Amino acid sequence: MHVLLDGKPVEAGAGATLGDLLPDLDGSYVVAVIRPQAMEAAQTGHIRLVTTAGEVVIETTPLFSTYFGNETIPDTLTLRWSDRYAAAFGPFPSGVSPDRRPHRYGRGDVVLGCAGYDPARSVLLFARADHRADFGAGADGGVVGTIVSGRGVIDRWTAGDAVTAVERVVSWADRSTSFTTADPATPLEEGCEVVTRVEVTAEGYGGDIVGTKTARSVEHLLLSLEDGFFSVGRAASTFIRDESMVPMDVSMDLKKPRREGAVTVRAAGGSRGGIYIYREEIPSHPAHTLVGHVAHGIEVVKLAESGQRFRVSVDPPRFDLVGLPLSGAQAIAEERGIGVELKGEGDDLIVVGQAPGTTLEALAKGSVVLSVLPAEKVVGITLDDAHAPATCDIFRRATGLKTHAVGSMPVLFTFEDVTLFQPKIKKSVNILPENVPKDHVPAASLAMTNESRRGAGMVGVRATDNSEFGPTSEPFESTNLIGTVLDLEKVARFKEGETVYVREVKRRG
Repeated sequence: MHVLLDGKPVEAGAGATLGDLLPDLDGSYVVAVIRPQAMEAAQTGHIRLVTTAGEVVIETTPLFSTYFGNETIPDTLTLRWSDRYAAAFGPFPSGVSPDRRPHRYGRGDVVLGCAGYDPARSVLLFARADHRADFGAGADGGVVGTIVSGRGVIDRWTAGDAVTAVERVVSWADRSTSFTTADPATPLEEGCEVVTRVEVTAEGYGGDIVGTKTARSVEHLLLSLEDGFFSVGRAASTFIRDESMVPMDVSMDLKKPRREGAVTVRAAGGSRGGIYIYREEIPSHPAHTLVGHVAHGIEVVKLAESGQRFRVSVDPPRFDLVGLPLSGAQAIAEERGIGVELKGEGDDLIVVGQAPGTTLEALAKGSVVLSVLPAEKVVGITLDDAHAPATCDIFRRATGLKTHAVGSMPVLFTFEDVTLFQPKIKKSVNILPENVPKDHVPAASLAMTNESRRGAGMVGVRATDNSEFGPTSEPFESTNLIGTVLDLEKVARFKEGETVYVREVKRRG
């Protein structure tokens, strides 16, 4: 039996199931299955180009039919030239009338131009970066399409690459023949297609070309999907949304049309911080900043349902060394080709800060400055999400643990067996009673004062057990227990006004 697995032909035995094809499918995430019958559906306005470096899917514009009619792009094209801004395939004859003036193009635009202003030597150009150029296009600019899948492929094209096949993409969204599933027992059919993951290319990243305009919003994308999964909180007709980091303030960096396969972050409103992937094109919106494009797996995006999750990766991977031992951080930086300068000294060092702090800025600069402290000055803690999820989330946001493996907060007061901290918590945040103690509080318990007291938001830890007051010296009913301090002996060394760096140690099981 012949099937397609993530676009590559593979063979499977007669009667094979999805589990035979994907031994690691464990039911916690879905994959897309497109049955052969779906391939007989109507053609769309999308065209797939199979090249020696990978597949590219373009969405055609009205200009495409003007120049090509009902035909497709010639399928015997070779790479004529390429630079950091564009790659050109051809030549072939066309009806273009050169305008002999430069036009502005955006990354992902597909342009019909001609060499030497000769229509008999027309070329198809793929814009690798936003720029202005004279490609011998018509007065209309010649944009005949936009890449919706495979943007990373255009950065890999080099001398010798060629287009080997061109075909119209058909619509397979009929759910009677296409679906998502996590069931390993799903039977396979001859000619079916299985898509296991979604691959996203970050906006501003193009191999050797790294732009930093979207650095902050892209960092939010990388953080949100760092665990390798997209959880569908809402599936609408035009988009799917991951709400795992909602609400989160995100900068509005780039407003652009939201085409099929576009990835945005909502920068305002109740769903701010949500990650959106679009199933079809809709206009731009002032609250949505563009952060990426689907390079593979648009089928999963179109078929996923609310409550499901699927595997996802973003290129480039996040570059964040905060929280790592210095030796491990240096090894990762060397592997990524990024130089390291140290700020701080001592033995057994831990990274507590990184500048620049975003992945795209670090890659563009090629180096980072790491702030380091001896491990004895970094306090390990665990947080109890099972019993105090809301308060733990407030604590992570206030200390920086929501975005990095190490956070910080100032020491406010120390007396007898109590140490109090004052993280910066927004006045609009309500700290409702949650996981309040009943009989006694064990030593090393970490707690936050809830809104029943004027000192709401205060964080504290006690060095001894207490059966009357919580770690912030408030009555039990005003105390939200949020975790445990693992390095209690380190806390006693800090003085009022000093900054304490805390590193979260994840609980096992």
